[in-house]
Amino acid sequence: MTTLTGKTALVTGASRGIGRAIALALAKAGARVLVHFGRAEDAADAVVEAIRATGGRADKVSADLRAADGPHALAKRVRALAGDRLDVLVVNAGISKAASIEETSVEDFDDLFAVNVRAPYFLVQQLLPMFGEGSSVVLLSSLAARSAVDNLSAYAATKGAIDTLVRHFASTLGERGIRVNAIAPGVVETDMSNFAKTATGRDFTLGIQALKRVAQPDDIAGAAVFLASDAARWVTGDTLRVDGGSKL
Repeated sequence: MTTLTGKTALVTGASRGIGRAIALALAKAGARVLVHFGRAEDAADAVVEAIRATGGRADKVSADLRAADGPHALAKRVRALAGDRLDVLVVNAGISKAASIEETSVEDFDDLFAVNVRAPYFLVQQLLPMFGEGSSVVLLSSLAARSAVDNLSAYAATKGAIDTLVRHFASTLGERGIRVNAIAPGVVETDMSNFAKTATGRDFTLGIQALKRVAQPDDIAGAAVFLASDAARWVTGDTLRVDGGSKL
């Protein structure tokens, strides 16, 4: 059984969706979880309460990752809560924008890269002093990084950047014993993917997947626990597809 007992983990965007499922799964595996939220404080409180109700340890921590100094502020607050050691970082927070090339604005493009690329980069940078031998960083990529998905070109570019960062971070930080990987989900039924909740979205999803059902956040969480754990001690620089066999 995978265990993270004695470990401390930070999950960004953990108040709902995939981030919430990952936070709950890490806590179930024994980790103390810092539940990051941007605006949804009540939802973050609910996640913390759910973890504590089962005997786990959790605290909430806020920061606006759209802001240039957001990762720096979050890292400072994490150090205040966790001290000088962070064992697991899951950078789940992200935004999406469905728009054609013609419809994509400069503002939308900049927002996507600010949250999905700049924030992960500088959060890793700012938390580096807290990582040690055996620490694990898990970033969130996407099916869109490797396959064309209608009207998601700008979003897909951010996830392609994540796949690139994973390789560079893993290469650079490996000598310190820090592992860096990514998870690439396919279509998951979350608030960020309302398309998957429609009949059209369901039909599209089932049509591109080998496994014939729509994924739920819990389907992604187990992969994060695996990559965070010692069971994945020889896995780094990889992007793990957790997509039900999408677009094979």
